[in-house]
Amino acid sequence: MGHREGLLEGAKRCLLEKGCARTTARDIVAESGTNLASIGYHYGSKEALLNLAFLKLAEEWGEGLADSRGEGATAGDLPPLERFERGWAKAIDSYGHSRPVWQLQMEIVSRLDSDPELQHALAGPQLEGRKGLAESLLGIDERADPERARLAGTFLQALLAGVMVQRMIDPGTAPSAKDLTEGLKIVTGRDEVAAGG
Repeated sequence: MGHREGLLEGAKRCLLEKGCARTTARDIVAESGTNLASIGYHYGSKEALLNLAFLKLAEEWGEGLADSRGEGATAGDLPPLERFERGWAKAIDSYGHSRPVWQLQMEIVSRLDSDPELQHALAGPQLEGRKGLAESLLGIDERADPERARLAGTFLQALLAGVMVQRMIDPGTAPSAKDLTEGLKIVTGRDEVAAGG
């Protein structure tokens, strides 16, 4: 592994262990076995390196969620509400090992107003994340139905952030996949149809 890759991997480990504000350039160098000059040479600044490291961690979480599909019937073979519930069960189950990524995400979001570069860097991946969520959680292929994937992904992304924050605050009362599915039925009026006949 070269200096560039080593720095990125070291920065990812530092972010997960210390967060963004507490990670120094020296921490990254110690973790990667490189030198201080390498950061400027390969990434321009520590902030640019940390921003990229965060994007890679978020991307890896999304890939892990996509890889967890499978298990019997594919998402496309299930009724929509069952697909929704199964997808959310996987997303919620991932929280145990991805908590550091979510804590880091909350820290990063709190910096956006003072860091326009970071805000700009997150815009593209946020759109890609929506497509990934639509496919991972609902089986919607963005190439086959881009507008449906966009709308579903936007909804799922908003819900995902709220669910994960609730898990951080109080895991005991955070919603389960079943809770989310039942709530969706109420919001869409499907619970009245079931209750009425």
